[in-house]
Amino acid sequence: MRILHLSDTHVERTDAPNRNGVNATDSLRLMLAELRHLRDVDAVVVTGDIANEGDVEAYAAVRELVGEFARPLDAPVFYTTGNHDEREAFGKVLGSGHPDPERLLETGASERAAVSTVGGYRFVTLDSLVPGEVYGRISAAQLDWLREVLSTPAEHGTVLAFHHPPLALGLSVTQPVFGLLNPGELASAIRGSDVRVLLTGHFHLQLFGMLEAVPVWVTPGVVNRIDLTTPYGTERAVRGASASLVELGGPASPMFHTFHARDPRAHETVYQLDEERTRAVLEKYGPTALG
Repeated sequence: MRILHLSDTHVERTDAPNRNGVNATDSLRLMLAELRHLRDVDAVVVTGDIANEGDVEAYAAVRELVGEFARPLDAPVFYTTGNHDEREAFGKVLGSGHPDPERLLETGASERAAVSTVGGYRFVTLDSLVPGEVYGRISAAQLDWLREVLSTPAEHGTVLAFHHPPLALGLSVTQPVFGLLNPGELASAIRGSDVRVLLTGHFHLQLFGMLEAVPVWVTPGVVNRIDLTTPYGTERAVRGASASLVELGGPASPMFHTFHARDPRAHETVYQLDEERTRAVLEKYGPTALG
C-alpha cells in the first residue's frame, strides 16, 4: 500500500497571493507537478486545512487539482477537515471526504467521518475541527463510532487520518497547545485494534512519533513549512511545498518518504513571530484550561 499524503494546502478563494505573499494554489500546482513521476500510488490522503478561509471556491480548486493528479493513477482521494476548514462548505464540495464511502458517522452532528477500503486496507477519516479554534479535539461521538468500526479487523489493517497531531513537539512553544487536546482518549479507542498508522498534518513540518504502540506521521505542509531553527518561544514559516509517501505492508513497514518541491524561492521567510507576538497568539487562541 502506497499512500500520497498531502496536508495544509490553505488554498484561497481566488488564485492569487495570500496576505503573506504566497499563492497557495501555485504551491499545490508545483508540488503535484514535482510528483508527476510517482507510480503505484494506491490512495491519496489530504489531512485538512484545505481551504484557508473555508471558501467553496477553494475546495473546488483543490478537488480539481488533486483529482487530476490522482485520476491516471486510479487512486481514490480522501479528505479530512482542519481548523481552517468550514464543514458546510467542505460538505458541499467534498461530501464526506470519501468518493464512495462504505460507512459514515451518523450522529445528527455535522462532523465529517467516514470509512472506505482500498486493497484490503481500511481508511478511516476523523474530524478534529473545533470551530473557531486552532487546537483540535475528536468528539466522544466519533470515538464511540471509531471503536465500533475497529471492532471488526480489516484484511490488512486500518489507516486512520485526521488533522491535529496527538503529539507534543517540545522544540516549539506553540505546538503542544495547538495539537490534539485529547490524545489519551484516542489512544484508548484504538488500543488493541488493527490501526497500522495515524496520518496527520497541521504542524507544517515533518514529524514522527508514537501514540502508545501506533506510529504517528505528521506530513509537512504544502503552502509553507515551519522552520524549527528559530529561538525557543518564537516561530518562523518559510517557503517550500512538501508532501509524503507512506508505504505499508513491506518488511520495514511503515516507511515514510518526504518530498520537497524545487521552488526557486524555497526557504525565504513567509512570516516570523518574535516572543511577544508568539505569546499574544497563545493567549488569544490557546485553550483556557492550559492557561
